[in-house]
Amino acid sequence: MRLLEFQAKQLFGEYGIPIPRGILITSVDDASRAEAPAVLKAQVIVGGRGKAGGIRLVRTAEEVINGVQDLLQMSIKGYPISALLAEEPIQIKHEYYLSVLYDKKTNAPMIMASAAGGVDIEQVSRENPEKIIRSNIDSFIGLQKYTPRYMAAKLGIGDMDGFIDIVGKLYDILLECDATLVEINPLVETEHGLLALDAKIVLDDRAEFRHEERFARIRQEQRDLNKKPKTEAERLANERNITYVPLEGNIAMIADGAGTGMLTLDLIQDEGGGAANFCEMGGLANTQIMFDAMEVVLANPKAKVLLITLIGGLTRMDEIAEGIAQYIRVHGRMVPMVVRMCGTQEEVGRATLHDIGIEPFEDLVKTVQAAVSLARTV
Repeated sequence: MRLLEFQAKQLFGEYGIPIPRGILITSVDDASRAEAPAVLKAQVIVGGRGKAGGIRLVRTAEEVINGVQDLLQMSIKGYPISALLAEEPIQIKHEYYLSVLYDKKTNAPMIMASAAGGVDIEQVSRENPEKIIRSNIDSFIGLQKYTPRYMAAKLGIGDMDGFIDIVGKLYDILLECDATLVEINPLVETEHGLLALDAKIVLDDRAEFRHEERFARIRQEQRDLNKKPKTEAERLANERNITYVPLEGNIAMIADGAGTGMLTLDLIQDEGGGAANFCEMGGLANTQIMFDAMEVVLANPKAKVLLITLIGGLTRMDEIAEGIAQYIRVHGRMVPMVVRMCGTQEEVGRATLHDIGIEPFEDLVKTVQAAVSLARTV
């Protein structure tokens, strides 16, 4: 579960991580509560808000009202803007990137930091990988202060004690809240010290049973902000806790992770196609979740082709394939289906799909090309 920025900052506040003063705005009527000047920030669960016009500096009370009115009528990557975070402007000396997450290679906690803050970290990794510092944390020993101290020195951060404190609190959130990613981008240096100017937290859905109250509150907050009438697909997605965002194309898309899903969306567009939705099942994907995801995306009448992209790490391909087979046994093959499958228990999964007349691809690009080609003929 990915938190909205204001929710992540509430959690930061609980742990004593310094954040700017701000208020949540959900309507033009709320705009009067925001003091000018202010920074209006769209509350959506996708990145790239700044480039999409979802962050705006307003200097007067009139600009606040006009900015709120404009932004609440926008969508970013298919996500309608239902709320804004209005924050005090900050005088920034320098921007840094900082996150604590789980390293997929070692399955251990890792600190990642960079002096190139305020920029998409994937872009930095591609273009200037030398600017990123990584350090794994021994799960048995825990976080030792010499690690963030070394990082602060390497990055040239003046407030070394503040940096060490923030890293420790991010690590506490990762462990105590069962998060998979806790990120500040940018972490800014000001004349008063370090400040988390943005916040991103992803909670592990598998740990919901340990944090039922927190999960329920976050989920309800997000639902309350989504005031537009729900389609049948959106209703089902909410009912079954499936990540689903409607789009304008005709290719229904299901991925087993957010990264795979975003890459698939880009490839669909590159091939000249259009996705009917964004849907990712996350690390919890199993037979039932696959079945539910298919019911959700195919409830969209725009869907003419179903594209399923799977990279089995933690996810077992035999279970996913059984979910696809169960859906077809119950509902039949409503639309042409194209599947890309690789990873854990792949051979068993492929055999299951072969038995129901689906031959999965290995190459992701070829899979997308096949789906786009089919979408042009139906």
